[in-house]
Amino acid sequence: MSEEVANHVRHLVMSGEVSPGDFIRLDETAAELGVSVTPVREALLTLRGEGIVELVPHRGYKVSPLTPNDIVDIFWLQGRIAVELVRRAAPKITETELDQLAELTAALSTAVENGRVEDVENIEFEFHRVLNRLADSSKLAWFLNNATRYTPTRLYATDREWGRAAVRNHEELIEALVRNDIDAACELMKQQFTDGAERLIAHRG
Repeated sequence: MSEEVANHVRHLVMSGEVSPGDFIRLDETAAELGVSVTPVREALLTLRGEGIVELVPHRGYKVSPLTPNDIVDIFWLQGRIAVELVRRAAPKITETELDQLAELTAALSTAVENGRVEDVENIEFEFHRVLNRLADSSKLAWFLNNATRYTPTRLYATDREWGRAAVRNHEELIEALVRNDIDAACELMKQQFTDGAERLIAHRG
């Protein structure tokens, strides 16, 4: 439960729904999520350790500063890991996985155009999971999963322009994998994370 609360607060912070200096109130957050204050307190302790919030004595937890450089660093790390995973996955990919990726991309396009936000999130996650599992590097995939906790996925999933760009990126990535152009596939994966950072910085102003 505390991890779900932590994910919620991370999203608020990363998406800019709360600003540096804003206080995260235990009672208000608990009421909003329909939980007791205990998992909220535990979540804020976790986020304090991550540098997302800081404790102000006798006042509570406030949102820590988050600069554009911080966002670039977060997405740089995600991108580096994702690129290495696709580099390891590419030589192992078969027609079965290529067909699966193509089907997921088509489904993503439909979900984007129809504004099905939850489907967009789930399909995008599944697309990357296919590649990450194929890389057969469980520890590296674990690190990526932890790093992407700082990605406000719902923010992207509600942005049709981002969704269309993601579909184009996936289509080009599949084409690169079909022709066994590993360098091109890696560059396309890198671009997706670079684009994500740029969009988030622009959104936060």
